[in-house]
Amino acid sequence: MNMKKIVLNRMIRMLTVFFTALMVSGTASAAFTPFVIRAAATFTVGATSTEFVTDVGGEKAGFGSNDINGTTLGNISSLVINRLDDESRFASGSGPNVAPYLNFWITDGTNYAVVANEPSNGAFQPLYSNGYDLDFADLSDKVAKIYEITDKSWLPNGGVGLTFADLAGFQISAPSVAELNAGWAGLGSGAPRELGTNVAYGVNWVFGDTLSNYVSDSLGYVVGNDASVSTVPVPAAAWLFGSALLGLAGIKRRNKVAV
Repeated sequence: MNMKKIVLNRMIRMLTVFFTALMVSGTASAAFTPFVIRAAATFTVGATSTEFVTDVGGEKAGFGSNDINGTTLGNISSLVINRLDDESRFASGSGPNVAPYLNFWITDGTNYAVVANEPSNGAFQPLYSNGYDLDFADLSDKVAKIYEITDKSWLPNGGVGLTFADLAGFQISAPSVAELNAGWAGLGSGAPRELGTNVAYGVNWVFGDTLSNYVSDSLGYVVGNDASVSTVPVPAAAWLFGSALLGLAGIKRRNKVAV
């Protein structure tokens, strides 16, 4: 294979990645999946809602989506979950009163970490109103805690003292089952992945934890199945630019074949 063909093939691969990223942008859906993370947490899926019961310390469950994997944290335009049970049965400002909490898998292409902000953060609690309706501006100045990895040298400031704004350029992406099966230093049982299968999701609403103030009572947390996540739409100019590049690559390939 000569050098021109190598360059052309690389260009086509790059364009494929480019268009994949474009297709991710602007995605919105209700494709959140309930899963158990740890211990004997349970969930019950109904026609319009899902109930999560984590009534003992240590139990943990999640509601996850891979719909915006491949985009960046800073590109989130909407992240919505509606809570349908009576949260007033819990003390105002407590974990159960403002649950669930939010976390993401992020990557630099080699390493993975979980980035979270929990209900115990007083700055995050005012965002709660029978659930959450967030964009990145809501998240940007909030504390971003790093979990599930020991080596944080690849993160800004070694992963210490961060806000979501510091991580805006990192890609949302869940590790594969094979990567989670292999594991790495710092990966623990509380990582957002399905118990028993290691299936993981890039965006996660999390119910329960090791701290008792995050557990539900026996009635559980009930959330709407209309949970959604979306990203900033790509400007039309970007689509036109990508289309022009792809057309140019096609012309070059046809000319090469003709020669």
